[in-house]
Amino acid sequence: MPSSKSNLILSSDISNFKEMAISNEREPVEKSASLIENNGYQDSVYINAAKIFQGIRNEKPQDKILVRYGNELVPSLPDFKDECSQRSSYELAFSAVKYQDLLENILLDSCFYPCQSIPDELTSLIVVMLYDLQDRKFQARQISDEEESIPEVRDVERYLYSFKTKLAAALARCRIKHDALSIEYILPETLRKQEQRASALPLYAWINTLKSSLEDIYKELKKEGFTKVESVSDFEGYTYCLDKHCHDVLVFPASLKEEILNLELFTGYKLILQDKSRSLAVHSVKALLNMDDDIIVAHMGSRLTAAHMSVLSNQSTSKVFVCGVKSQAKEVELKELFTRMACGNIELLHEDFTEIEPTDQRLQKAKVILLLPRCSGLGVSNPIEFILNEHEDAGLLRDLSQGSVAENKLHILAERQRQELMHAMRFNKAQAIVYCTCSVYPEENEAVVNKALESGVEGSKVQPYRLSPPLWCNSEIEGPSDIFFKMEPSEISNCCFLAVLARQRDPAEVMSVKDILARAAAKGLLEGLDIGKSSKREEKRKKKSKVTQQRNVPKDTGVQTNIVEFLNREMISINTNSEVSPIKAISGVPQKNVNQTNSSIQLKKITKPISNSSLPGMLKNAPNLSSMSKVFERRTHIRKPRAEDKMVVLKPVEIVLPPVMVPYFNPQGNKSQISAQHYYYRWTGIKSSARDLFIPSLSKRFIKPKETLPSTMVKHPRPWI
Repeated sequence: MPSSKSNLILSSDISNFKEMAISNEREPVEKSASLIENNGYQDSVYINAAKIFQGIRNEKPQDKILVRYGNELVPSLPDFKDECSQRSSYELAFSAVKYQDLLENILLDSCFYPCQSIPDELTSLIVVMLYDLQDRKFQARQISDEEESIPEVRDVERYLYSFKTKLAAALARCRIKHDALSIEYILPETLRKQEQRASALPLYAWINTLKSSLEDIYKELKKEGFTKVESVSDFEGYTYCLDKHCHDVLVFPASLKEEILNLELFTGYKLILQDKSRSLAVHSVKALLNMDDDIIVAHMGSRLTAAHMSVLSNQSTSKVFVCGVKSQAKEVELKELFTRMACGNIELLHEDFTEIEPTDQRLQKAKVILLLPRCSGLGVSNPIEFILNEHEDAGLLRDLSQGSVAENKLHILAERQRQELMHAMRFNKAQAIVYCTCSVYPEENEAVVNKALESGVEGSKVQPYRLSPPLWCNSEIEGPSDIFFKMEPSEISNCCFLAVLARQRDPAEVMSVKDILARAAAKGLLEGLDIGKSSKREEKRKKKSKVTQQRNVPKDTGVQTNIVEFLNREMISINTNSEVSPIKAISGVPQKNVNQTNSSIQLKKITKPISNSSLPGMLKNAPNLSSMSKVFERRTHIRKPRAEDKMVVLKPVEIVLPPVMVPYFNPQGNKSQISAQHYYYRWTGIKSSARDLFIPSLSKRFIKPKETLPSTMVKHPRPWI
């Protein structure tokens, strides 16, 4: 009896000391107040949390086992009523795993365990309910009459509540032993920092542009009372800001989670809550796509990532293949979700990614592979949200509860990631791979990518892969200086490692006009222009307008100046090395070359060259510049070499075009007056002792005016010689 009385006094003193110590800490008070207001959880949440805990708990060696757990709860899977109960069950189970050693010590110290009236199969239920009971300061739970009663939960609750004094005293002794003001200080420092980051981590949501435009989203948020600010540091009340990397991602304060999830923008799938690392991966894929390219999402777990990829791709010409949809029920569930999100170009594949052959006919148009392998996830501050949103294995919580991963398990994860990356490199039609993890270990990041590149599994018949920095749509971000993109876990974001493997483009390949336009449109260079396929009526109208434009002399030389600059760049690119960097190969810069090994052409030798000083010093209107350059370029590629021709190596030159004589219309009549003389310049080659150059020769000709001609430019029958 005296012992019981002293325990009461000690527990009372320690409880009062705990209240005084925590009163100065804002976050624990808010958490405790929230639980007292809710009076614990429903019976179904305790049962589901016990099932999750049974599967992810830390197993000890046989010689150190003091508390035994049965196996009855393992075969049955949790049955969640809704998303809220699912999240509560995982949070309760994860908290019990983090404090498993402490809770077991309390059960043993208070003589609660072993208990003859409760079997070992319910030990997991005892542990999760004990954590909730101590978090509510051992106050009784108010039960609603409408709540469904579960006998096992009520029996364990009554038995725990009858031992609440001894349990509280055992908890106080544990805190004194560890010199901890609260049980949070018993955890390792890494876990405490993780919990602090999780409490302040902002919420990231991407805009579903298939359901609403960016402007409409901004208007809806303004109606709901939200104010747009510049950055996360300016958050105060109902505010939000734009993400600096992804133009379609909004950032909200963590304290507004309950409010924003109830908005129609979120319930109507116009805004999708997801971690920023996944949006970075999707935008990296988007920057690599051409107009009609398909995408492979290698893992089924990232369903929101597949939806985001679908939103950013062309719904009519591109497909997003999602691998690993095993069950029919999961396929139906995903199709319903994608239908509600208006994603119409997603194809579900039943095979795992590593089971699909690279020669599969369904994936021949797939040019980019998004690889999100299962990783340790130690860079995630809020693991519950990560597992629920990405449908990851709950077994990750076991490692996250300890703050580290065993070396043997890390080796297994890294080897699996390397095998998946090497399998992706075997797809000969693919042009790029985006590899993304949420791990802080180099063994899962740089080491995996470097080993896969060194393996050379792509073979010698295709161009090899090279690392290239990620490219995002936001023009203000130039990209990371390092070849890998790494984002350390902090109070504003989770960890993210991103690597882009781009296949080195063959120098002989020439990118099509459609791909160039698609790449330019993706980077915002063709804003306001429609690059889609024109109708027959539009084509006829364009032909008529073309004939009309030939009769008119352009007044603005801006277009011609741009063409000249483009031709200058093309002439320079001809002389560049045939080795093309991965960035230029993927980003769509056309590399034109005459021969694959040498940048040279053959020209006929001339006898009467003139100096460059006789060329006009100023460029005026040149309406036939485009056609002349095309003829010259086509002739350069087609012409066969002859023995008598002189080999001239291309050099960067400055192209200066001649003035064009414009017909003058007399106001008194329609008779046009044209100058009797006209100069026409053609390009030839000349042998020089110092270097080989292109210089123009000048021929002076008299042009007889013709009223039927739309232009007075002399059309030379053979302008390339």
